[in-house]
Amino acid sequence: MDRFYLICGDAGLIERLVPLGVRTVQLRAKGLAAEALRAEALRARDICAAHGATLILNDDWQLALDLGIGWVHLGQEDLDGADIPALRRAGVRFGLSTHDEAELERALSHDPAYVALGPIWQTLLKRMKWGPQGLGRVTEWKRRAGAVPLVAIGGITPDRVPLVLEAGADSAAVVTDIATAPDPEARCREWIAVTRKAAP
Repeated sequence: MDRFYLICGDAGLIERLVPLGVRTVQLRAKGLAAEALRAEALRARDICAAHGATLILNDDWQLALDLGIGWVHLGQEDLDGADIPALRRAGVRFGLSTHDEAELERALSHDPAYVALGPIWQTLLKRMKWGPQGLGRVTEWKRRAGAVPLVAIGGITPDRVPLVLEAGADSAAVVTDIATAPDPEARCREWIAVTRKAAP
């Protein structure tokens, strides 16, 4: 996995940022009607294909199958209804969210393409029942995940990227820090620079 994992709420932002050198991006478009989400996913798929970036679709595994999108990200609730055998047959890789030990154990039992842990620090993205996980948890998760890539998410800024990578994360995910920046393009370039510098 690329060390920089961008998460965008719409295809318009993906269109602005992927050409800057983003290699991995998730479309997390919430609250859209089915046709609107399909349109966003199609646009994002085509943008990523044009720039050689990996697109990960959040939640909607059925839409990923329909549109030939090769990656999905699933929360624990999504996992309850997901047809994992169908995803495997279609070659669709999936990442899974985790927040506690039981969720990590469950996620690893499905042999995911990656597991995500969060929030590492306090996040403004959404209200969560879990407090900040901290860097020690990152190290513990990586020890338990072994060869499965670990994505850290929640409250990460360019200054904190080296900390989560040194703690054991394979990738640092970002939503708010770029989406709410006065200049998202400039902030995205900062992220690309710091994650490329951290790469071995």
